[in-house]
Amino acid sequence: MTYITKPANYHPRLKKNKLGLTRRDYEGPISTLCAGCGHDSISAAIVEACFELNIASHQVAKLSGIGCSSKTPGYFLKQSHGFNSVHGRMPSIATGASLANRELTYLGVSGDGDTASIGIGQFVHAVRRQLNVIYVIENNGTYGLTKGQFSATNDLESKSKYGDDNLFPPIDLVGMALNLGASFVARSFSGDKDQLIPLMKAAFKHKGFALLDVISPCVTFNNHKNSTKSYDYIREHNSSVSSATDFVPIENTITANYKKGKTHNVTLHDGSIVSLQKTSKNYNPENKVEAIKKLQKSDQDGKVLTGLLYIDPKSKDLNEILNIVDKPLNQLDKNDLCPGKSELKKINSSFK
Repeated sequence: MTYITKPANYHPRLKKNKLGLTRRDYEGPISTLCAGCGHDSISAAIVEACFELNIASHQVAKLSGIGCSSKTPGYFLKQSHGFNSVHGRMPSIATGASLANRELTYLGVSGDGDTASIGIGQFVHAVRRQLNVIYVIENNGTYGLTKGQFSATNDLESKSKYGDDNLFPPIDLVGMALNLGASFVARSFSGDKDQLIPLMKAAFKHKGFALLDVISPCVTFNNHKNSTKSYDYIREHNSSVSSATDFVPIENTITANYKKGKTHNVTLHDGSIVSLQKTSKNYNPENKVEAIKKLQKSDQDGKVLTGLLYIDPKSKDLNEILNIVDKPLNQLDKNDLCPGKSELKKINSSFK
């Protein structure tokens, strides 16, 4: 991976949090993603959330798999722990790390390919086990690193950049997480920082599995009709359909700002439109049945429901379910692990 470092000097009057740190202290090297990529907006939201929550970088472990999304942990929290796993295996690494040292905050960054395809089995069990992790999916419906194939979250009958039709229905990771028992389920749009940052902060504060599915526009490959990802579902014309070039256009980051309970159409880089709908003030995120019904209704209406869809404030995480000791497992010594001969004899006798 290519790293372009930022200047070490910055203005002495930059705002500081309670730790005496500025936002610059939470940043990383300059991103090498395509200009205008929604993933960079998600990185900025993570930086802002950690700054406002006064979370020190060394208290966070960043984990990822393979894909454009999995590159992004290199661009924020430069002084945190990090592990880039193989494709789709990030949940296993997160599980082992979380059980070994519960004192760290675990941030898993994945993509729709990394999670919904090769890693879906790992994702399923991380959810049902209530792994204590913030699981961010940077969802653009396409494989950007391998030139634009459809991911499993792409829409039925949508078109690729090259004019190919998608023949299979999408996997809704938000709906799947709800049914599997995730205790925090949210969806947002990368360009809506007024919604994304509070949701990110809430995910960091939640105990248990916190899923944040973020629709994130791909400026290069996700130009298809009927997309609920970052490229829209009403697309009529696209000049890039017949072009097989690898040229990456320089685009501005797409932003959106609209009120709760309202629907907002966002025009994307290719001229298509995605219809976003925020949950209303009267919506009860602690009612799972209502969340599932609302999600299905918005899907039938061709809208992408965003906001905090479900939360269980009384949930237990994996450490509690397994009754793990409070002391991190990686700090236990021989005396902690061996109860002594007399206790071992009692334990062995109990199996007779």
